[in-house]
Amino acid sequence: MPSPIYLDHAATTPVRSEVRTAMFPFLGEESFGNPSSAHSIGRTARSALDGARERVASAVGAKAREVLFTSGGTEADNLAVLGLAAAAGAGDHSWDRVHLVSSPTEHKAVLGALHEAERRGARVTFLPVSGDGVVTLAALDDALAGTLPGGRPSLVSVMWVNNEVGTIQPIAAVADRCRAAHVPLHVDGVQALGKVLVDLRAVPCDVLALSAHKLGGPKGVGALVVRGELGLHPQIHGGSQQRGIRPGTENVAGIVGFGAAAELAASEQPAAAAKLAALRDAFAQALVAAVPDAVIHGQGAERSPAILSISAPGTDSEAMLMHLDLAGVAAASGSACTTGSVQPSHVLEAMGVPRDLAVAAVRFSFGALSGPEQVSLVAETYAKVVARVRGLRAALGSRPPSYREPASGSLTPDS
Repeated sequence: MPSPIYLDHAATTPVRSEVRTAMFPFLGEESFGNPSSAHSIGRTARSALDGARERVASAVGAKAREVLFTSGGTEADNLAVLGLAAAAGAGDHSWDRVHLVSSPTEHKAVLGALHEAERRGARVTFLPVSGDGVVTLAALDDALAGTLPGGRPSLVSVMWVNNEVGTIQPIAAVADRCRAAHVPLHVDGVQALGKVLVDLRAVPCDVLALSAHKLGGPKGVGALVVRGELGLHPQIHGGSQQRGIRPGTENVAGIVGFGAAAELAASEQPAAAAKLAALRDAFAQALVAAVPDAVIHGQGAERSPAILSISAPGTDSEAMLMHLDLAGVAAASGSACTTGSVQPSHVLEAMGVPRDLAVAAVRFSFGALSGPEQVSLVAETYAKVVARVRGLRAALGSRPPSYREPASGSLTPDS
């Protein structure tokens, strides 16, 4: 059986060979030390940790001391949102003083943290977005002026690149407004690094979340870049590592791999972005030629070169993904299936996408395993799958088939 065509790089990426080589000494007996140990074996691990911190910082235009390593993007987002919210409320007993402002198209890691803050008593305001998923700057201006219920924000959280549609937010404009209003800005940059230019010297955000496995690094390691003295409250307790803000023995091998991957991603970003954008555009053209009534989401906005979200009317995303997988194509969706009912993605709902298109969205995302030879082949496969799913739905009276719910309970893609 031929290998599947992998078009789900926004979910995860293969670990690069250079990254595996960098990690290898820290997975065996050569350099296994605890970086908090004072002996020479521990100091070797500490030196590697410091070097990786320098590489990650350099990749995003930050300083090494500003980088806190985490278990991934989800932890980094939670540490940013809940840590800064707790700092704004001066502890867990003053959450009613906290006002958090964000967008409804954020990753579930941010939305989950916002809802937890709300449960603790904070007020959360979601800014409207355009039909292409771009946050409304006029609404942000109103929020920063303190004219909305809840008063002046304690924190603004806006992601750089949307993980489902690929919309690139005007982060520089958002950051400038927040800086002028003296309001901290958290940015989920998990889908940004390596795809767009990430330079914190030009974009003055206060905290930036990153993840290694989106750019050829290992799973289970990420970072939060914290600029300035924000008084971030730790969300994990019991150690002095990383200034006590994110305690716990560091994942040295993973962090070393992250450093190598971040350095490579930043240096290769301009060429990689151009290549991926050309591939995305050729693929979009081929898909629409094969299925003329298909709709591409967010194409009126600046988008990630690596992400394409498309819906074919008369289909549903779960059926599409199942039949694409059977045909040897790995893709993703923003929809969730619960008890046999396909629900639209919260991102597409916030963008005002009609329900029949929102439940049909399929995300193709490109990276190291993508090539131009796949364009016509996958477009042809997509057209055949659309015809098959439409036929099945017609036979069932336009009702989505009652598929067995997956073990995870969700088809929502990772960040």
